[in-house]
Amino acid sequence: MNRIKTFLKELDAEAVITRKMLERIPTDKFDWQPHSKSMTIKTLGIHIAELPSWITMALTTNELDFSISPYQPEDLKTTEELLAHFEKSLADGRSYLTEDYEEVLDQIWTLRDGAQIFTAEPKADIIRMTLNQIVHHRAQLGVYLRLLNIPIPASYGPSADEH
Repeated sequence: MNRIKTFLKELDAEAVITRKMLERIPTDKFDWQPHSKSMTIKTLGIHIAELPSWITMALTTNELDFSISPYQPEDLKTTEELLAHFEKSLADGRSYLTEDYEEVLDQIWTLRDGAQIFTAEPKADIIRMTLNQIVHHRAQLGVYLRLLNIPIPASYGPSADEH
């Protein structure tokens, strides 16, 4: 199996779990945050929802420079808009996980803010990091949901709320 097929298989599997987590975010709690240094649940949800589109960015560009392209998250107002944004981002990322891009996976992709370089790694590693970020932030969302007493859906097995 080539790397692109492996990434696609993993993205599809994680999308099922991610969708279940995002749909649990209540619109009326969008401004809630567990700590002043933490993101709001809306900001966290938007970040999770947009992460599949980073696959497109990694495969079709050579860098992201925040000094040229400042980060501007979508201004979503409801859980339904959040889920639609995730589906759009997922379709976008999936559409580039084709055999045509296998040959670019070893090219270097850079994340920077002007002269400050955060990472410069092969595009395959950026895709792997993106998939890991989805899981990482989804786990963070699980803590937010638990603190709000919202049942956690099953992920890789049943959750404590789904026995």
